Amino acid sequence: MPQRFGPDIFDRLRADPFGGRLTRGQIEGLDSVFGHWRCRPAGDPRHLAYMLATAFHETGHTMQPMRETGATSDAAAIARLEAAFAAGRLRQVKTPYWRPDPTGRSWFGRGLVQITHRRNYQRLSAAIGIDLVADPARAMEMAVAVRILFAGMEQGLFSGVTLSDVFNATTEDWIGARRIVNGTDRAEKVAGYGRAFLAGILG
Repeated sequence: MPQRFGPDIFDRLRADPFGGRLTRGQIEGLDSVFGHWRCRPAGDPRHLAYMLATAFHETGHTMQPMRETGATSDAAAIARLEAAFAAGRLRQVKTPYWRPDPTGRSWFGRGLVQITHRRNYQRLSAAIGIDLVADPARAMEMAVAVRILFAGMEQGLFSGVTLSDVFNATTEDWIGARRIVNGTDRAEKVAGYGRAFLAGILG
């Protein structure tokens, strides 16, 4: 897998999965992921493609770190989650993790992949060497969000399932890859994005 990508990769990705148009923010996000990938030993292009597909899906196609609910501020994210919880739309939630703790910090989702709950911020802090517990908002920084994306998906820190579990010499499981982040939610849709990214990467 070549570690450098020619300018034509953006033409291919612009067509699919970006639907014919790339914004400045989308290009910035792609460049950030490609830049991190280039700094490492050559790897399986399916891993890169599925990380891109995950970020594409989790950010509503923007390729920019975002807060859970898409809110533009922490206060707005907390308010939206509270409203959804009160309306019974978050039945799977036992403890409202977004409510500020005694230090004033809130553990709602942030980043290219939404990390929630203090324990997950702790786990990712240890993995990337940046203290997200002291300042969870750092997960909104592009460079930090990219490191979280890679560490979480390669090391199985989101769910216990890794990229190497589903893409290796004997396995290519685009549908099952969704278990790396979020069970089977939108698994087929994200698989389609992953195949499109792979086609773009390989040319």
